[in-house]
Amino acid sequence: MVSELIEIELAYALPQRQFLKKLTLPKGATILEAIHRSGLLKEYPEIDLLKHKVGIFSCKQSLDYQLNSGERIEIYRDLEMDPNEARKRRQGEQGKNQHQFS
Repeated sequence: MVSELIEIELAYALPQRQFLKKLTLPKGATILEAIHRSGLLKEYPEIDLLKHKVGIFSCKQSLDYQLNSGERIEIYRDLEMDPNEARKRRQGEQGKNQHQFS
């Protein structure tokens, strides 16, 4: 008996580099199984699945979530800066640059 297969993608992004891999897995495979089969943890040993959140298309999921064909697993890393703080800094820098050329 042939088991049904699903195709998924796995993504992990750093500021200067990203990992994106397509995988074919048996139906019923979990996020955790996909991560292990992808080789991601060997390439990025700093990933701690107890701390890093995972999701499907920006919706957080547990590691035991059973995957469906066409889904993309995303591993979320800690932000280097709060997005609101980053926006304030960018606005402050733009204001300084505008005053220099006035």
